[in-house]
Amino acid sequence: MPQSVAKELSGRTAVVTGSTQGIGRAIALALGAAGADVVVHGRRREPAEDLAKELRSLGQEAHVLLGDLSDPATHEVLVAKAWAWRGAVDIWVNNAGADTLTGEMARASFDHKLDRLWSVDVVATINLSRAIGRWMRERGQGAIINMGWDQAETGFAGDSGELFAATKGAIICFTRSLARSLAPAVRVNCVAPGWIKTKWGEQAPEHWQDNALRQSLLARWGTPEDVAGAVRFLASPAAAFLTGCTLPVNGGLRQT
Repeated sequence: MPQSVAKELSGRTAVVTGSTQGIGRAIALALGAAGADVVVHGRRREPAEDLAKELRSLGQEAHVLLGDLSDPATHEVLVAKAWAWRGAVDIWVNNAGADTLTGEMARASFDHKLDRLWSVDVVATINLSRAIGRWMRERGQGAIINMGWDQAETGFAGDSGELFAATKGAIICFTRSLARSLAPAVRVNCVAPGWIKTKWGEQAPEHWQDNALRQSLLARWGTPEDVAGAVRFLASPAAAFLTGCTLPVNGGLRQT
């Protein structure tokens, strides 16, 4: 692969929220492989420092910022600290999301899950996007990438379907409006993953394993790296004429 293609993000600074595991980690590594220096964000220092070390092994600079995005007081602070690291941010990826499918939250009430998803997935995405968007627009350039869900607009039965449709659907719609607000200086797009084998997918019951394969035209689970590739594309000069878009990463959703 030509060097100009392999390092298409050279000289850029990227922030990936919730980047210490799963999809976020894959995104941070993909942007680093493309030549970007990366701000690693998470709630725990050890995995964040581990990722930063891996990014440095790729020849890129990395900076760790910690914070719980369920607290709105952290949002403006995170943006200011991220910008101050290199004096600018070129790419901002709102990947952080509440896990309501595994651990203690899997047993929580619908209302509790909704509160958690709304505060982390929706409010944080909106606040962070608006804050970094103002800085980027004043500078005259930038790209913001949000995280939706491929079935938010088609619907999916059950508590989790209702929760994710409401929250991720809000992010998709917000993305379209923010793209209009920040144009032409800043591009704002959304990635909508389908069945991606993260922590929940690895331990999902056989019914859900079968469902994931049946619903994809490519008949397989997606990987965090599949999502990361889409984010890398949207952050790159190759997507310079794309804004306000939602890119499904689902292997082709088969409606049944």
